[in-house]
Amino acid sequence: MRILSDIYRRLFSFFGPQHWWPGDTPFEIAVGAILTQNTNWGNVEKAIQNLKKYQALTPQALHTMSLQKLAELIRPAGYYNIKANRLKSFMQCFMNDFHGSLEKMQHKDTASLRETLLSVNGIGPETADSILLYALGKPVFVIDAYTKRVLARHGLIEYERPYNEFQRLFEGSLKRDVALYNEYHALFVKVGKTYCNKQKPQCEGCPLYPLMPEYFGKQ
Repeated sequence: MRILSDIYRRLFSFFGPQHWWPGDTPFEIAVGAILTQNTNWGNVEKAIQNLKKYQALTPQALHTMSLQKLAELIRPAGYYNIKANRLKSFMQCFMNDFHGSLEKMQHKDTASLRETLLSVNGIGPETADSILLYALGKPVFVIDAYTKRVLARHGLIEYERPYNEFQRLFEGSLKRDVALYNEYHALFVKVGKTYCNKQKPQCEGCPLYPLMPEYFGKQ
C-alpha cells in the first residue's frame, strides 16, 4: 500500500525525528512499556524516577521487591496495584526464562519471543510489540490507538479491525526495518496528540489533511 509510504514522508517532513522511546536502558524501556498502559507518559516518568530514586530499576531489585512496595513506588503511573502485578509477572518470566538478561531475549527468534511475552499476565499485543521493537530492536510494527484512529479516519481500514490486521498492513507494505518502524510509530503518536484528537480532530494544518478522503468532510 503505497499511501503508507506517503504518510510517513509527510509526517517525517513536518515533525522531524521523534527520538522515541525515552529511556536510559533497554530494561527501563521494557518496564516503561508496561507502566504506560492506560496513562500518559508524564505519569510514567514519575514512576520511573521513583524506582531510580530507590535504586529499584534493576531486574534483581524488581524481582525481589515486595508487591506492596512496588505498587507504592509506581503509584504515579495509575492502576498501580494492577501494574505492580503485571511487572511482577514480567519479572518472573524475565528471570526464569532469560536469567535476567536482555541479551538472552534478543537471541530468541521474534515469533517465539512474542508468544512468550503474550503469555505473561497483563501483556497484550501493543505492550509486547513495544518491548520487542524499542527494548530489543526486533522489527515489529507497534499498533496503538493513535495509529488506528489516523488510518480509520483516512478510510484505509476500519478502526474495529483486529490488531493483527493493522500490523499486517504495515509489515506487508514496508521494509522490515527497526529504525523505520520506530520512527513511524512515534510519528503516529505525535500527529495523534497534535491534530488527530479522539473527540475533535484538528484537520486544518495537519500534514495528512491532503490525504483525507472526501467522504470524511461530509459526515
